[in-house]
Amino acid sequence: MDLSNLRPAEGATHGERYRKGRGHASGNGTQAGYGHKGQKARSGAPRPGFEGGQMPLYRRLPKRGFTNINHREIVGINLSALERFEDGSEVTIETLVEAGIVKNVRDGVKILGNGELTKKLNVKANAFSAAAKAKIEEIGGTCELI
Repeated sequence: MDLSNLRPAEGATHGERYRKGRGHASGNGTQAGYGHKGQKARSGAPRPGFEGGQMPLYRRLPKRGFTNINHREIVGINLSALERFEDGSEVTIETLVEAGIVKNVRDGVKILGNGELTKKLNVKANAFSAAAKAKIEEIGGTCELI
């Protein structure tokens, strides 16, 4: 399922022949689905969420939280995931995506120190934890910030 396959639910839409407000015989003439009189039968009926002058729900509920516009979403990768690379190879964000370790890079990749690493690797990433950097360099690999 993806956005190109989305369609309305069965029966949710009318065919092209549906003509609203075109006489009794059409099955939707007279009031054309708006019922008898009242505010909602008129043109210029109130906006969605209007509660007839009562304080609307969206104004009765308290405001909560804060959205930081500078927030960055970093993807964390453990050292144990790097074990699948060959000894002496260079690990970049592109190779991580090709190997299927990272699916969506978002704002960057950080290497975390969970797990053991037995291979000497040259790792290039946006950030490293102190433990990960120590373990990579202990084996003889290199850590390079992008």
